Amino acid sequence: MQNKAEIIKSESQGGAEQSGFVIIKNEQEFQNAIKSMQGTSLVEVGSEPVMKYPTFPSDKKVILYNLGSFRSGDHRVNEIKSISVKDNVLYVEIPMYESGGMEIQMLSNPWFIFSVPSNYQFTSVQLKSSN
Repeated sequence: MQNKAEIIKSESQGGAEQSGFVIIKNEQEFQNAIKSMQGTSLVEVGSEPVMKYPTFPSDKKVILYNLGSFRSGDHRVNEIKSISVKDNVLYVEIPMYESGGMEIQMLSNPWFIFSVPSNYQFTSVQLKSSN
């Protein structure tokens, strides 16, 4: 089973130390996930947030994926090349990350939220890197 996935939000900071995923079920969970992952970078003026939240796609499954911890580089996911489901595993193919040489060591916990067709049935998510 193959189809198209769409990245809704991707950041290089704010995720969990361990890789893993959560299926977001509704608009409230969606907004809470983004707000908690943004941490202190979300600034509010009065009662209106400065950051506009992406729209929750109610006709698709929405997944929050934490990539884990990295010591250097920008590991933000900016593209999903393909997705497929086999044996209850959602395979997400992303471009391979290549470091640009010597970098300042900085701990980062990247995460991204993406959507897949609502009829996909899976119990785990596996990222695959490719050129």
